[in-house]
Amino acid sequence: MRRVLVLLPLFLFAVVALAFVFGLNRNPSLIPSVLINKSLPSFNLPAVRAGDSGLASRELRGEPMLINMFASWCVSCRVEHPLLLDLRSRGVSIAGIDWEDTADAGAKYLKENGDPYARVGLDRSGRAGIDLGITGVPETFVVDKHGRVRYKQIGPIETADWENTIRPLLEKLRAER
Repeated sequence: MRRVLVLLPLFLFAVVALAFVFGLNRNPSLIPSVLINKSLPSFNLPAVRAGDSGLASRELRGEPMLINMFASWCVSCRVEHPLLLDLRSRGVSIAGIDWEDTADAGAKYLKENGDPYARVGLDRSGRAGIDLGITGVPETFVVDKHGRVRYKQIGPIETADWENTIRPLLEKLRAER
């Protein structure tokens, strides 16, 4: 019995250490989305920018595109933003959803930092984000011409993500008839 009491803390330490080792080797951006190969959930969001018509899920069809969830208060979104501007200048179609923000703050953010979005809607309540299964911002979805989610990127898109995953997928989706 005494031997068990001496070895029990050592055993518990080994179990906790193994849990940490396995946890540290997991990539949190690889959380699978239940929406992969399913249609976008229905949403109809008001405009962020004055004079715009907002953003509705039914309008996100016809061509493969990115849907980028962002917010003016999001630090990681500011890191990702220059790449989105570059992608827009290369002809990549990007729709934006300003998540849990105000229209004024979102419009100011886009005016000050540049606007990579063809269309942008305001998800003030966060409901569209919940329906899309986001865990925070930024998150980006690749959507095919039928409005089906084909890929989900959690966290800011980096150049390697674009070159190795997102660009090849968009090219494949554009080539599909």
